[in-house]
Amino acid sequence: MTKVALVTGASSGIGESIAIHLAATGWTVYAVARRVERMAALESRGIHTFAMDVTDDASMVEGIDRIITEQGQIDALVNNAGYGSYGPVEHVPIDEARRQFEVNVFGLARLTQLVIPHMRTRRRGRIVNISSIGGKIYEPLGAWYHATKFAVEGFSDSLRIELAPFGIDVVIVEPGPIISEWNTIAREGMVEQSVGTVYEDLARRMAVMYERVDTPRMSSGPEVVAEKVLKALETVNPAARYPAGRGARAIVTARRLLPDRAMDAIMRRASAG
Repeated sequence: MTKVALVTGASSGIGESIAIHLAATGWTVYAVARRVERMAALESRGIHTFAMDVTDDASMVEGIDRIITEQGQIDALVNNAGYGSYGPVEHVPIDEARRQFEVNVFGLARLTQLVIPHMRTRRRGRIVNISSIGGKIYEPLGAWYHATKFAVEGFSDSLRIELAPFGIDVVIVEPGPIISEWNTIAREGMVEQSVGTVYEDLARRMAVMYERVDTPRMSSGPEVVAEKVLKALETVNPAARYPAGRGARAIVTARRLLPDRAMDAIMRRASAG
């Protein structure tokens, strides 16, 4: 029987690649994003697309209802929608911080709430939350973004135990550096929020570092994340989390082993340019 997956944030990058990989292996895929016009290439592959805004409750409710009406089931939810908002805590408007949480955490949580009853009734399903190595490490000028990813990690770990009795698996995927729009948006926003402040020099140094990392030599393509998501969905007994991409596992391991003082020193050196 065909399995049905919902992938959020699918208009580009990681989400687009996940949708393509799932469809290629026989899944019925619903790919959603705010910018539906950017998903024409997915439609040409037989992937269902429609607009969904994870900060709009009605949009999410209508989207889940549509999938259940058309397919009668949702076997997998891949919570990929998210973005990186960088800048000094002193100057990032609190409304922007709230929006970061609305997109990266509360939208993910609300969609999860909406699919759980359908999975629980059938006593099977899998929820894959795209976190980040940023849910394990930290950087200056990235406090709000890292806070959201630390939240996703804790949310997912608790949910995994909560839903296990109902046959629902919860898996975290933790990408490392990935070539996508994310890097550009993060570094440009970081500089914009810092111009004219005491943090401007730091922001410009970090932007140069991010641009240097955003190359095939230092970052992976989004397909490596898609492959880990596919593994998380099709393995009989999935791991709790899957690091994905160049350096991701090493970074996560280093954070687990190094004391805070050593990690702080590494982060300071990395941001010194």
